[in-house]
Amino acid sequence: MKLRKILLLFIAVSAVFTACNKDDEEVFVPVPLRDANEVYDEDIEEIETYLQTHFYNYEEFEQNAPYSLANDTFQIVFDTIAGNNADKTPLMDMVDFKIVPSGDIDYKLYYLSVREGLGDVIHFTDQATLSYKGISVTDNYLFDSSVNESQLNLISVGALAGVIPGFREGILEFKTSDGFTDDFDGTTTYHNHGIGAVFIPSGLAYFNQALAGVPGYTPLIFKIDLYKRTILNHDGDAIPSYKEDLDLDEDAYDDDTDGDLVPNFLDNDDDGDGYFTNDEVEYGEYVIMTGDPEPTLAENEFESSRDEFNGVITIQTVIVTDRNEDGVPDYLDINTIPE
Repeated sequence: MKLRKILLLFIAVSAVFTACNKDDEEVFVPVPLRDANEVYDEDIEEIETYLQTHFYNYEEFEQNAPYSLANDTFQIVFDTIAGNNADKTPLMDMVDFKIVPSGDIDYKLYYLSVREGLGDVIHFTDQATLSYKGISVTDNYLFDSSVNESQLNLISVGALAGVIPGFREGILEFKTSDGFTDDFDGTTTYHNHGIGAVFIPSGLAYFNQALAGVPGYTPLIFKIDLYKRTILNHDGDAIPSYKEDLDLDEDAYDDDTDGDLVPNFLDNDDDGDGYFTNDEVEYGEYVIMTGDPEPTLAENEFESSRDEFNGVITIQTVIVTDRNEDGVPDYLDINTIPE
């Protein structure tokens, strides 16, 4: 069996047991498989009905500037539009959506961006530091939540389980915080981070897998506070995993330059020329003080790490070279070898 098939099989199995790092003692009980298109039609109708009939506490959020200390601790609360709340603006008028292809279905994934965030973009291969709450669209049952901030891998690799596709796609619509305050009690207050929610059809969640208190084929909602990202380099080859998605389709497993059945992001010799990728790039370093302007990087240069100590910031970079100027980076070009 080809490695890719083995990896995908492992991921499929891992997905059965992984959502947002569910507790080990939870039992997932499968129910009989149904037609995916039929289930999606039911799910999207249920989600859109929810969006038309519910609102969130936007008036509380709007009492302060979006990016303010007061809103750094804002928590989304959903409620029904009825009675004293009959005049509230429905979620449907506030959400955006993206199309997420999976199998033969183009899923509509709605997401609520209360605020996008002022920090870094997050990549589909990163590790996210965040807090979240998962509830059922059907009855608002809280089935999962993070007591403290959690670190979740957005992609499944080996023993490192990822998250459900709808959760990952929602996370990608937000940015991290741009700073934090140590509360000196074991907690941290993050500033200007992304706050929102994603409404997930079951085909991008657990599909027929039942959770504790949630039947199979149930569309879900995750409320999200995105704090930090860690850019992962799964094979340690100097190229971050997200940059090894050469066709930009957010599938790291289908990029295999040397055709050895090991995807580039898990291959420390991407072009199969016998030389490590680490040795086919160059490196740079910049030292600045806190508050100084950021260094201007070349077009073929990117930051690989950053350390700060006593106001001194040391930035390490990777420089992607193309010595024979054929438009193919040396680390992907079997015709060039390290000097």
